[in-house]
Amino acid sequence: MTSAFASSVDPSDVGFDADRLQRIDRHFAQYVDDGRLAGWQVAIMRRGKLAHHSTYGRRNLESGADWTDDTIARMYSMSKPVTSVAAMILFEEGHFQLKDPVSKYISSFADARVYRSGSFQAPITEPLTEPMRIWHLLTHTSGLTYGFHNTHVTDAMYRNDGFEWGTPEGLDLAGCCDRWAALPLAFQPGSEWNYGVSTDVLGRVVEVVSGQSLDEFLRERIFEPLGMVDTDFWVPDDKRDRFAELYFRNPSTKQATKMPAPGLRKRPTMLGGGGGLCGTASDYLRFTQMLMDRGELDGQRILGSRTVDYMTSNHLPGNAVLEDFGRPLFAETTFDGIGFGLGFSVVLDQAENKVPGAPGTYSWGGAASTIFWNDPTEEITALFLTQLLPSSTYPIRPQLQQLVSQALVD
Repeated sequence: MTSAFASSVDPSDVGFDADRLQRIDRHFAQYVDDGRLAGWQVAIMRRGKLAHHSTYGRRNLESGADWTDDTIARMYSMSKPVTSVAAMILFEEGHFQLKDPVSKYISSFADARVYRSGSFQAPITEPLTEPMRIWHLLTHTSGLTYGFHNTHVTDAMYRNDGFEWGTPEGLDLAGCCDRWAALPLAFQPGSEWNYGVSTDVLGRVVEVVSGQSLDEFLRERIFEPLGMVDTDFWVPDDKRDRFAELYFRNPSTKQATKMPAPGLRKRPTMLGGGGGLCGTASDYLRFTQMLMDRGELDGQRILGSRTVDYMTSNHLPGNAVLEDFGRPLFAETTFDGIGFGLGFSVVLDQAENKVPGAPGTYSWGGAASTIFWNDPTEEITALFLTQLLPSSTYPIRPQLQQLVSQALVD
């Protein structure tokens, strides 16, 4: 192991059965051996100690390069918790209120309209009944959407405007926000939950409030204090050999097949706080452990302890679950028994969710089948990295959760 994972302990010291933890590796090795995944990395921490870490397979099938401890992966939507923390740093400094209208910081949202009926070419819209607010962005209740959902007229409008799996070439974050503001919202802010570009808009709020670009703010206030040395919106030349390739499931062969992907060799024009970060497992574990320790790691305090508690509680109106309050669309979480906080899904009822995980467990995943979760009750952090689009291809996340849970014996 590299130094990043040198502090591992005997699993029994933190309540795990070592033989049972090996079931995780054996199970996911099958995904590589039969060609479903190119490679993967898993890390399990408990009580601040690394209890299990392993890699298997390759980060690049074509070159034969192994997936190693320091492999850099696309985090996609696992960027969202990072951007949410960035916003709450500014909230703690008194720069905004959660009830502030988004238009106070991005003026184009003052003229936002809501879809009512009609086609994507000739929509009939209505005015906002209340402004889109900052808390709507943090909770995905803003009415903003994603073009790749393919289930609503507003999704088609996003695709028609160049927003599906990316953004129009040459458009920066400010420009994207103005374009999104000009498109109808899927519903009145605060009335439903829908996965969309809310966190990207939140990233723009961070820029406006801080006076810095999003990458500068994240680097200065989160990455450097936490020692996240390999996390950014691009992968420079001196780190390219560690960058994992991106794959998809070939419908004919059922095998992981390389897909075209942005090179990310230089700073992108569009700094997507909702899905643009790349980094290593060791970096992201620094971030998740800071959250587990309620805002502080190795003497570096990023957030106040009560702020982390607040972010990781359910903020859906009436303590609702996503199954009742959300649209039945794709998201990087399940819906049964799950609420949503300020940047994280939150387990409310593990029986309803049908996956072991104590109430209060918070998590998020990324489009390339990555996932993290923190379980404050059991003091467990779990992280899984691979690079397979989309994350709905295989049930990796619930399988990992049940395999981690069964290894607990204390």
